Amino acid sequence: MPLSLKDLGLADLGYTFGGSYIMALDAGTTSVRAIIVDEFGGVVAQASRPLKIRYPEPGWVEQDPTEILASMISVIVEVQFRSGIHSDSIAAVGISNQRETCVVWDRESGQPVYNAIGWQCRRTAPAAAALVERGLADAIRVKTGLTPDAYFSATKVAWILDNVAGAREMAEAGKLVFGTIDTWLIYNLTGGDVIATDYTNASRTMLFNIHELDWDDELLALFGIPRAMMPELKWSADDFGRVSDEIMTHRPPIAGVAGDQQASLFGHCCFRPGEAKTTYGTGCFLLMNTGDTVIDSREGLVATIGIAEGGAVSYALEGSIFHAGSTLKWLRDGLGLITDVRDTADIALSRPDNDGCYLVPAFSGLGAPWWDAGARGLICGLTAASDRATVVRAACESLAYQVYDVLRAMERDAGCELGELKVDGGASRNAFIMQFQADLLTIPVVQSEAVETTALGAAYLAGLSVGYWEDREELLSNRAVAERFVPAAGDEAEEMRRHNLRGWHEAVARARTSGGAAR
Repeated sequence: MPLSLKDLGLADLGYTFGGSYIMALDAGTTSVRAIIVDEFGGVVAQASRPLKIRYPEPGWVEQDPTEILASMISVIVEVQFRSGIHSDSIAAVGISNQRETCVVWDRESGQPVYNAIGWQCRRTAPAAAALVERGLADAIRVKTGLTPDAYFSATKVAWILDNVAGAREMAEAGKLVFGTIDTWLIYNLTGGDVIATDYTNASRTMLFNIHELDWDDELLALFGIPRAMMPELKWSADDFGRVSDEIMTHRPPIAGVAGDQQASLFGHCCFRPGEAKTTYGTGCFLLMNTGDTVIDSREGLVATIGIAEGGAVSYALEGSIFHAGSTLKWLRDGLGLITDVRDTADIALSRPDNDGCYLVPAFSGLGAPWWDAGARGLICGLTAASDRATVVRAACESLAYQVYDVLRAMERDAGCELGELKVDGGASRNAFIMQFQADLLTIPVVQSEAVETTALGAAYLAGLSVGYWEDREELLSNRAVAERFVPAAGDEAEEMRRHNLRGWHEAVARARTSGGAAR
C-alpha cells in the first residue's frame, strides 16, 4: 500500500490541497530544491538534495552535470509525492540557478563532454589576467559590464574547447552546445526541445552585450567560441517550453528563469532604482537596482542585468563575495571547531568582542571590490588567550565586513546612500551576523520572512508570465519581514565600529597578493 500523508508526517502541517500553485526549481551550488508556492508567496512544500563539489586540483572546482539533473528530477518527484500536489495543479514552473557555472554537451547525444566548471573555479585566472595585460579590460567592460575574471563563463568554455580532446572540432562543426545550469536543466526537462537561457544568466557569461541584448560576435571570436554553441535568448518571464511528460505528467510550462541573485532581487521586490539586497549563501551577493542606467563601476563592482521582465530591462550594480556561508561550513568540515553551523551565533556571542582577531576567507582569492585572484586566506591577531570562540566570531564577522566593503563601494558608484538593506539566505538567520552587519553599516538590516527568496523570485517570474499573479503590485502585497535589525547608536558604538573596520582592512591588506593598501 502506498504511504499516506499521515505516514509521512504531513497531515498536521497545514498544507492546502487543491487549486493551483507555482513550482520553483532552485539549482544552487551545494544543493538543489523544488518548492511549491501558493498565491500569497507562501511555501507549502519543498524537497532538497545535496550536491557534491569536486576539487581535482588546487583552485579547481567542478560538479557532475548529470548529478545536478538527476537530483533535480528526484526533488521534482519528491515534492509532489510529499505534498499531494501533482502536476495537474502546477500552473507553471520557474527556475533559478547558480550562475557562471558552465556545461558543454553533445547536441545529439545530450552527454556532457566534461564536468560542469564551477563559478568558484580559478583554473582560468591566468587567461583572464592575460586579457587585462593585453589592454582588453575596458572594451570587455563596456560591452558586458564585467571585469575580466575567471569567475565568469567565457574563459571556462574556452578552456573546455582547448583541453577536451576533439571538443573544438565538434564545436566548429555545430555539434556542441554551451549553457549555464539553467540551459542544461531546460534542455533536459523539456526532452531536448528547448535550448535557451534568459538575459540575466547571459549577462554573467562575458559573451553578452548588455546594451544590445545579444551575444557579441567580437567577444565570441576573442574567446574562440562558435556562435552555433550559444543558446537562444529570452526574457526572464517567457516561454521556455513544457516539462516532459516523463517527468511531470501534465507538462506544466517552464515560464520563468533567472540567475539566482537576480531571482533573489525579484523575490525581494526590489523593483525601483536604489533598492538593494544581499543574499548570504555559499558566497555573498549584493545587487542594487539601477533602473535603465548602466553604471560603469570604478570601485571594483560589475554592471549586470538585474531584472528582465515585462519587456523591459532594469540594470544592477553587483558585488560578488566568494566565501560567506562556505566560511562557516569550513569551521565545521575543515577545522572541526563546530558540529552545527546554527551554533555559530551563540558561540560568537560568548565573547564580548573579537579581541583583535580577524579571519579573511580568501580561500580562492578575493572578489569584489578587490578582485585579487592571488589573495589567500589568513587568521591574524591570535594570542594565547584566543580560543575556539575567538575564531568562530572572527569567521562570522568576516561575512559582515565583506558586505560592508562592497556596499560602500556600491554607494560611491551610484552616488547615493542606502536607507536599508534587504537580506536573505541561510546566514541571514544568524542573529549575531545580522546585528553586527547593521552596526557596521549604520542602517537597518531587514530580514525577509521568506528564507528561499531566490526560489520565490523564480516563482514570481513564472507566475507573472502565465497570469497567476496580475502584476508587481500584487507581489509587493505578499512581502513579509521576519525581523528588522537596527544599528547600535552612540559614541561608544561608533568608536567600536571604526576600530573593527581598521583592523579588518589591515588584515585584508596582509591577505592580498601585493599587500596593497586597505580601502
